[in-house]
Amino acid sequence: MINYEINNLVNYENYDYLDSVIKATLKLEKVENAIFSIIFVDENEIQKINKEYRGIDKITDVISFAFEDNANVVYNDIRILGDIYVCIPRMIDQAKEYGHSEKRELSFLIVHGLLHLLGYDHQTKEDEEIMFNKQELVLDGENITR
Repeated sequence: MINYEINNLVNYENYDYLDSVIKATLKLEKVENAIFSIIFVDENEIQKINKEYRGIDKITDVISFAFEDNANVVYNDIRILGDIYVCIPRMIDQAKEYGHSEKRELSFLIVHGLLHLLGYDHQTKEDEEIMFNKQELVLDGENITR
C-alpha cells in the first residue's frame, strides 16, 4: 500500500502523470508500504520554510522533511516517510531556464524529494552520483526526457 496526498496550495493543474513517477521511484527502491505528502507552495512559503528550517533566506525549488531516522522504522508495517514541499513558480522558471517541459522539471523534483525521504543525499560527489543516477533511471524509465 502506497498512500500519498498532494496538497496543492497554488492551484497548479498539470500533474496527473506524477502517480506513475512516484510509483516507479518506490518500485526502484522496493518500498511497498509507505505514507507521505507532497505540498505545492509559492515562493514566499518556500522561502519562509527554507529560512526557518535550513537557515537559508532564499527561494528554493524543493525541500524534503524525512520522518524516518532509518529505513527500518515502521508503524504497523507502514513506513511514514515525510513531506516534500515543491515551489511551483520556481519549478516553472527552472523548466524554462533548462529548456525542458514543466512535466520533466516537476517529475525531477518529486523524484529528488522522494529519494531524500528515503535517505539519499548529495553531500559528497559519490552520494550525488548515486542519487542522480537513480533519478535518471526513474525519469528515463517513465520516458520523461529532456
